[in-house]
Amino acid sequence: MTTFRDLYDARVADGTLTRDPAQEAALAVLEQVRAALAAPEPRGWFGKKKPPEGPMGAYLWGGVGRGKSMLMDLFHEASPVPSRRVHFHAFMQEVHEGMREARARGERDPVTPVSESIIDDVRVLCFDEMQITDITDAMLVGRLFEKLFAGGVRVVTTSNRPPRDLYKDGLNRALFVPFIEMIEARMIVHHLDAERDYRSDRLAGERVWFTPADVGEAIESMDLPRIWAKLVDGPPEGLTLRVKGRDLELPDYHGGVARASFDRLCNRPLGAGDYLALAGSVRCLLLTQVPLMSEAHANAARRFVTLVDALYEAKVRLIVSAAGAPEDLYRKGDGAFEFERTVSRLREMASEGWGAEAAST
Repeated sequence: MTTFRDLYDARVADGTLTRDPAQEAALAVLEQVRAALAAPEPRGWFGKKKPPEGPMGAYLWGGVGRGKSMLMDLFHEASPVPSRRVHFHAFMQEVHEGMREARARGERDPVTPVSESIIDDVRVLCFDEMQITDITDAMLVGRLFEKLFAGGVRVVTTSNRPPRDLYKDGLNRALFVPFIEMIEARMIVHHLDAERDYRSDRLAGERVWFTPADVGEAIESMDLPRIWAKLVDGPPEGLTLRVKGRDLELPDYHGGVARASFDRLCNRPLGAGDYLALAGSVRCLLLTQVPLMSEAHANAARRFVTLVDALYEAKVRLIVSAAGAPEDLYRKGDGAFEFERTVSRLREMASEGWGAEAAST
C-alpha cells in the first residue's frame, strides 16, 4: 500500500518538494488518520452503524509558509474515501446558507439536515486555515462537528494557531471552550515546527512596495507572473468571509494568497472584525492602488491603520502598490500623528525576512 511517506518521497525525488524533517513528522500523523479511515466501519446489533473508532482527524498548526496546506492537499489527493477540500470560512458560509434553507422548510433543528447532507457526501473534510472570528460560527461549530464525528466524517485542518488560541478574546468565549476540548480529545493536534518559510523563499529578492510615478504601472507589474504567479499555483478561486452577518468578498484569492484594492478594503464600512478575519485567512496580501490621503480621507486612513495592524500581528506578508512611500501616504489630517506608527510597521513589513522568526513560534 502506498503511504503518504511514499508520495512525499516521490515528490522530493522529482524536485516538486524539498525534504523537511518537520513535514516528515507530520506525515506520520496523517498516516494515522488514513489508517483509521481504511478500517471497516464499526457496526452494532442488526448492522446499526456505531460511532467510528480511532482519531477523528488531524489539526496541523504552525507558522505561515511551513507546508501545512501542502500536506493537507497531499492527504486530500490520496484519501482512500470521498473527501472534500475547502477553505474553512467558505465551508461555514455554506453551512449558514444550508441552515437558512432548512429553517425556510420549517426544520426545528437546522443543524441536523445540514450535517446529514455532509455525512451523505463525504467521509473526510479538509479545511484550510481554521480560524473563528464570528460569534455565530463560534456558537455553531461545536454542535456541527459533534454530529459530523458521530456520522463518521473525519477532519483534517490547518491553522496558524493552536486550538487553545482559537476565538481568543472573543465574545462569550466560555461557550466555545467545549469545542476546543473536543478538538484536543478527538483529533491529533500537531505543531508543524518547521524552520523554513517556503512561501517567503518565493519572494526572495523581490520588491514588496511599488511606488512609480504611474501607479497603474505598479498594478500591472503585480498582475504579471513575476509576483502573482510565483505565489499561486492556479487560477483565483475566490473567498467569502462572513463577519457579523455580512460578507467580505475576495474574488482574487488562491491558496492563502489574496489580491485586493485599497478601495475594496478601506473605502467601505469595514471594521476590526473584518480585518482580523482577513488576516486569519491569508498568508500574503497584494494590496493595490493605495492613494495619497488627506484630511478628507480620514475614515479610509483609519481603516488602513486597522488593516495594517491586523496584518502585522498575524505576520501576513504584504505587497503594496501605492502612490508614494509609506511616510507620504497620510501627512495631514485627523490621526496623522498616530499614522506614524503605521509607517513604522509598513517599513518593518517591507524589510527582508520580516515575520520569519515570529511565524515559526
